[in-house]
Amino acid sequence: MTEQPSISPQDALVALMIAVSISDENIRTSELVTIERIVNHLPVFAKYDADRLSVVSQIVFDLFEEEDGLDAFFGLVTDALPEQLYETGYALACDVAAADGLLEQTELQMLMEVRYQFDIDRLHAAAIERGARARHMVI
Repeated sequence: MTEQPSISPQDALVALMIAVSISDENIRTSELVTIERIVNHLPVFAKYDADRLSVVSQIVFDLFEEEDGLDAFFGLVTDALPEQLYETGYALACDVAAADGLLEQTELQMLMEVRYQFDIDRLHAAAIERGARARHMVI
């Protein structure tokens, strides 16, 4: 296994969103637009260099190609992300998953793994999930 570079908390949030997007092996335009919109508008990304998106994407792609890549991915993310941003990370992951209106089983499994890794209370997770669903409803 190759040594992964350290990443910033914002990189970790981007990595989470990308991981959810690629978890079903089908990166949809709506998911990419959601990631870009989040990075461009949320206060946590105020000083973030959007050019890092491609670098972080490549790190995630590389990790997911490795045998124990998911474990390495979560190690990298949890090392970089302060605990007070765990729910933020989960909320952003839910927004990306909900962006295309389809929740594939692999996306649901990835969200479950994020909940587990971040030890997010089930009630809090349900509220976050409900908010993402409400934000991405269509008529």
